[in-house]
Amino acid sequence: DTGVTKIDFDDTIAVEGKSFTSTVATGTAPYAATSTTLNTNLNADMLDGLHSTSFVSDNLIINGDMNIAPRGTSFTSTSSLNNDDTYNLDRWVLLSDGNDIVDVTQQADAPTGLLNSIRLDVETANKKFGILQIIEQKNCQQIIGGTCSISFYAKTAGSGKLDNLKAMVVSWSSTADTVTSDIVNAWGAEDTDPTLVANWTAENDPVDLNPTTSWARYTIENISIDTASTTNVALFIFSDVTDTDVGDFLYITGVKLENSSIATNFKSRSIQQELALCQRYYEIMGSSDGFLYYDSYQMDAGQPIPQNVYFKVEKRATPTITIFGTLNYSNCAAPSTAASNTKGCVLKSTLTATGRAYYLPDSADDYIEAAIEL
Repeated sequence: DTGVTKIDFDDTIAVEGKSFTSTVATGTAPYAATSTTLNTNLNADMLDGLHSTSFVSDNLIINGDMNIAPRGTSFTSTSSLNNDDTYNLDRWVLLSDGNDIVDVTQQADAPTGLLNSIRLDVETANKKFGILQIIEQKNCQQIIGGTCSISFYAKTAGSGKLDNLKAMVVSWSSTADTVTSDIVNAWGAEDTDPTLVANWTAENDPVDLNPTTSWARYTIENISIDTASTTNVALFIFSDVTDTDVGDFLYITGVKLENSSIATNFKSRSIQQELALCQRYYEIMGSSDGFLYYDSYQMDAGQPIPQNVYFKVEKRATPTITIFGTLNYSNCAAPSTAASNTKGCVLKSTLTATGRAYYLPDSADDYIEAAIEL
């Protein structure tokens, strides 16, 4: 009755029906409860005016917003920097059907809320290509045997032929963190999924996302990671087109892989946090910042002059140490690496004549690289 405003019941009342409908106008809550006890199995489309995708879960992808680029921001055929199976922007591997298929650059072109993207610029027509990120075993246990979702932003430019974009989650079922980074055995014909090398398995059947010349967000949800003996997981985003023109462009950013049956919104980490996550796998020291400057005290000729170099971030395993360029040195031999572990390395040289000696990197091409990528 319209005059009834309150009904009191002393006992529990069970109400059964196909639906409960309130016709109260917006501005008045149709349901209110005093109890704070959890009500299980209560399904709602929105919570406090927000859809479920507004509640962000952790991102297993590192550098999904393409901001970290210590190796550089442009990768071309010069020095083979755009070869198949080559790291470029941090944590991302370029995979392509041959070398010099695409140039790779970091671009200040992104959807609202993001700053940069990775741009893949076709240099050899009619070839497939893509980018891959492999997740360390310690970081992907939460999705192995469960479900995950992926999302990212993409757009194209050029002839319009670059219109078949796909993404797949792949699992590695061999020794943990000892993976084959070039996961493609055969790229195949257009709209035919690549054949993967041994021990890699696709966990979803990729479909054409049909990118356009405008930024759009693409999602693939509720992917089961159920391959037996999975130890690592990776995300592969690729063009499945074999009819492209030189000068076609593919842009990607805001990449997310999460432990969720739905794809939630992308949220950038702080630049400090993102850089530290990247440096677990790759770090450069030196260049023209004077970080590796060494100046010995008075010593006799022939004496060793070691220098301890500590990484900014502990590495996931003992890295490979490589010296690039020619360090500026005086009264000593050119320094070399003597030892390394996850926390740092030792540079060594030998005094040429009695006295003092020094060495330092003094140009952008003089640096030490510590690399232990997957």
